[in-house]
Amino acid sequence: MVEDMARDRARGARNPEVAGVLLAAGGGRRLGGRPKALLEHRGRPLVEHALRSLRDGGCGPLHVVLGAAAEDVRTRADLTDCAVSVNPDWEQGMGSSLRLGLAALAATDADAALVLLVDQPGIGAEAVARVRRAYRSRMSLAAASYGGERSHPVLFGADRWTDISVAAVGDQGARAYLREHRDAITLVECSDVAEAYDIDTSRDLRHLE
Repeated sequence: MVEDMARDRARGARNPEVAGVLLAAGGGRRLGGRPKALLEHRGRPLVEHALRSLRDGGCGPLHVVLGAAAEDVRTRADLTDCAVSVNPDWEQGMGSSLRLGLAALAATDADAALVLLVDQPGIGAEAVARVRRAYRSRMSLAAASYGGERSHPVLFGADRWTDISVAAVGDQGARAYLREHRDAITLVECSDVAEAYDIDTSRDLRHLE
């Protein structure tokens, strides 16, 4: 108990460490098998833009979870200063990537994880920074909202990671956990600075330049 109190006082004396977790394992099944991390946006792989949003939004350390075409992503994208995990079970859905990303942070001093998806290029650093500022404690739970509708990015306080990982199955990610704990979520309106569209189908490619 004394050690826990000392730890909490020490954390209170510094800025919270909010790690950035980028889920970038998807194989782009509805895009003809084009891995989403490697889709080009403004001349560079989409994964780089998402990492920049996390970095410029004040998150660190950064951790990216790859899956489909992982070696190609490592070769073609600049992942400097990012820890990388490769999800061998990426075809099972987003839940397995979220579990892997949170597990990789367990040995760090991070107070929270801010999770972003690689296929949402309309979400930039300002939305990341707003959600990051919603951190209050290691039990924090916050998410960007757009017109009052919850979306990404999402912030998970470190003391919630274990329960989130248990609930993260299939392609649902943390949806079930967030529904169960919706009364605890701090919604951060971001519709004036970001758009939460996904790049899922060939029609969505119009969002990429």
